[in-house]
Amino acid sequence: MQDSSSSVSEARAAGTRVVGFGIVAVVLILGGAGAFLLLNLPDANAFNARVEQLFVDNADLTSAAEIKLLEILAQSGTAFSEVLSGYRLVIFVLMLFATGLLVASLVFVVTIILLNRRIGAIERQGIQVSSLTINREENIVILNDMEFKLTGAAVETISVLAEARMDGDVLSGAQIEGMISGRDAEDCEEASGATRIKRLRDALGNQMVAELLIKTVARQGYVLAIDQNAIRVV
Repeated sequence: MQDSSSSVSEARAAGTRVVGFGIVAVVLILGGAGAFLLLNLPDANAFNARVEQLFVDNADLTSAAEIKLLEILAQSGTAFSEVLSGYRLVIFVLMLFATGLLVASLVFVVTIILLNRRIGAIERQGIQVSSLTINREENIVILNDMEFKLTGAAVETISVLAEARMDGDVLSGAQIEGMISGRDAEDCEEASGATRIKRLRDALGNQMVAELLIKTVARQGYVLAIDQNAIRVV
């Protein structure tokens, strides 16, 4: 159990480092790309400067039509400058959105990977149960800090499994039915015990938790995947 906890902690620490490095890399890459785009955009006053140069180079243009043309060019240069300024703002906002989306995607991907690893570890090792308390009088089962209110039949089933686990035994469906009904296992049907196991798993609610808590041993029967010392029946 300690090895599993340490491996989970190491995986979480590794995931945190990956997220940190990934965020820094995303910010640096997008920051560099944004700076490259902004620096390579034409200067907002480039068009105005060219128009001004036209005025200087063509000082002999004195007719009303020529002067009007130069004025139109000057106005176009001002409009072009405003458009470029708008482009810079749009690029800056888009880069911020892209950075946020990529960082969020990185966090989600790393989180999914860690969850898959953790689920895989649970599937391989079973549920880490520190305590299992069965209260027959109140029909309550306390698994770690989770309390389940079960039917009397479900409590009897898990009690039989707990007693067998403390003795290191694996019970078949017929043996479970026989111990609960008080008959010989030879006189009971395997399907009856299997039905009790199914009802117990359904009563526990979470399918994955129930399947990992109550293990099915091929050609042998059923057993609780819990440390013997963690079981207490009252």
